Parts: sequence; structure tokens; C-alpha cells
Amino acid sequence: MSRSRVLTIVLCTLSLSAGVDSSGPILQDARPLFGENLRLQFYTLRKGFADEPEQASFKWDGTRYTRIGGGMSDIVSFTVHRFEGRAYVIQSAAARRPNVFENAVAYKLTEGVYQVTAIDEDDADPSTRARYCQRVEDSYCRVTTQKQLFAFARATDARQKGDGALVLRLPNDSSESSR
Repeated sequence: MSRSRVLTIVLCTLSLSAGVDSSGPILQDARPLFGENLRLQFYTLRKGFADEPEQASFKWDGTRYTRIGGGMSDIVSFTVHRFEGRAYVIQSAAARRPNVFENAVAYKLTEGVYQVTAIDEDDADPSTRARYCQRVEDSYCRVTTQKQLFAFARATDARQKGDGALVLRLPNDSSESSR
């Protein structure tokens, strides 16, 4: 799965070969920051160009957004957490690795439009990677604490990459079935 798709993994989350993941959700006390029901349009971003459109619908279940229809079947659920400035941290559970959570940074570009970028260990300096990354099984960088996650999120946030995913929040239309 490409890095851009992983982030589209939730919203995303997207080659995770250098992605930062965890064996469970690190950030707790998630809230439905985008309402109870979400319809999202995803685009893969490569070199600043949007491609590969896909829609999915999600519903807040009291603890996370769970996929209820449409595309993006690789995303089981995700949570969104306010981070710093205009950024959010997204934790997503993927169907292909059900006990592993992938992480991304989302930036609000304008109302209802977000750029999502996988949190990438390579964005951090070598000493941060050496101190915080644990290589286990199929994970290149497993983190276990909020401090570790935020160190990598800050590094990815500072990079302001043009790749990842573009995510548009669509109006909820109850007359239209989920695609």
C-alpha cells in the first residue's frame, strides 16, 4: 500500500515502510470533532496533484468513526485529535492489520477540506528515530507513548509535504445511499 493510500487510510491514513504505528490507540478520549456522521471524498495526492477519487461514509460509535459504506474498505475505523495550530492527529485501524494503528497528520486547508499525510519516521532526525522507534514484526517504527507519537507528528507537520491525501467533507444526504 502506498504512503498516500495509507493516509487515505482514514482519513486515512497511506509506503508505510517508514510509517509510525502503534499496537493500539495511543490518544484516548476521542470525540466526534466532525459530527456523528461523515461522508468523505478522498483523493491521492502526488506531487501536488489529486487523483484516484473514492468516497466513504463513517459513523461515530461513541469512541471512534467506523466505516459504514462506500469505498476505502481498508479502513475499519479512525479517531481525530486536535494537535497543534491547524493540525490534527489521526489514528486509524486498517483491515489488513487489525491490531495496528497507523497515524497521520491532517491540516485544515479551508472549511471542509483537509490534507492528510502519514506520520513518517524519516521526517524526524536520526536521534529521535533511534530513541523512539521500535522495530517489531512488520513495523518499521512502533511507538508506545503520546510523547513519542507527538515527536514524529511535529517532524511530519514541519515538512509540509505535497503528497498524501486530499480529503473533502461532503454534506450528509440521507436520501442518497452510501457508495
